[in-house]
Amino acid sequence: MKKTISDFLNLHTGEEDPKLVVENVTQNVSFRGANLWILACAILIASVGLNVNSTAVIIGAMLISPLMGPIVGAGFALATYNFSLLKKSIKNLLIATAVSLTVSVLYFYLSPFKEVQSELLARNRTQYL
Repeated sequence: MKKTISDFLNLHTGEEDPKLVVENVTQNVSFRGANLWILACAILIASVGLNVNSTAVIIGAMLISPLMGPIVGAGFALATYNFSLLKKSIKNLLIATAVSLTVSVLYFYLSPFKEVQSELLARNRTQYL
């Protein structure tokens, strides 16, 4: 009975191979090809959601966005003192930010909907003390 409880509480049971974890995190950091297009589409969908005042569309855009790769990579790099991975993660996060800003600026510039909705106002309202 004691062995069963210790096996149940053992944190190493079901543990992944550390080399595979590092490889998986490193692969998901990069923004190339399909990831850039998925990010651009997610930003476009989020912009439409902001423009038509739809919280569900904004949340849906967050779910398909591939931004977690560089964020997880940066956190993993900090936890494991892997500064080359941290540099790569920050670089790719900056690339993702630039792509996101470019797509959203283009969308709002070209969009026929010029009236500001409450969803957009709620996300950029400044709080005064």
